[in-house]
Amino acid sequence: MPEEMKEEAASLERLRAAFRSLPVLETSRLLLRPPSMGDADDLYAFARDAENCRYVLWDAHASVRDSRDTLHSLIRRNRRGGPGSFAIELKGEARMIGTIGFQWIDAHKGTGEVGYSIARRLWNKGLATEALRALLPFAFDTLGLHRVEARHDVLNPASGRVMERAGFRLEGVQRGSVFIKGRAADMAYYALLREEWQAATSNKESSST
Repeated sequence: MPEEMKEEAASLERLRAAFRSLPVLETSRLLLRPPSMGDADDLYAFARDAENCRYVLWDAHASVRDSRDTLHSLIRRNRRGGPGSFAIELKGEARMIGTIGFQWIDAHKGTGEVGYSIARRLWNKGLATEALRALLPFAFDTLGLHRVEARHDVLNPASGRVMERAGFRLEGVQRGSVFIKGRAADMAYYALLREEWQAATSNKESSST
């Protein structure tokens, strides 16, 4: 097997192993952990809110069964080696309040797209930014990615502010590129490179010493 193919195979196996054994990532207020079927009621509590999914591809959950099906799918994807997702748990409540993870990963190019969702009752508290920042060491160090992408419906600028606060840069808008709830949505595309994240992390550590 050519050396390049060996390296690509090794990268792919590293990715799969990481998702099969997701770590627990901790911040001051949050735990990012593997989802479980025990999260069904917590997931349903916010996923049934139509406003929570107004600007994304998934629909509001009609029953807790929808939430169980979603969790089963997330858990199965993780067990198969991803790309997968974390449950976001609020420490003070010890309950799931959102999800964050990868929509896709291209192991050959070292790129992936991240997506997230937080319960509407907890919007505007900086929790989505906190979760996204916590995911970045996993993306760049554990998975070995070179570039992490994210996108949002331009009608939901709050999601873009989350990306910007986490260090992502706006790269452009693709008009009518995704159908969301029956309409062609304009999508803003953001990205963060490994070297940008490393530089920002280094600067933050230097300023705190």
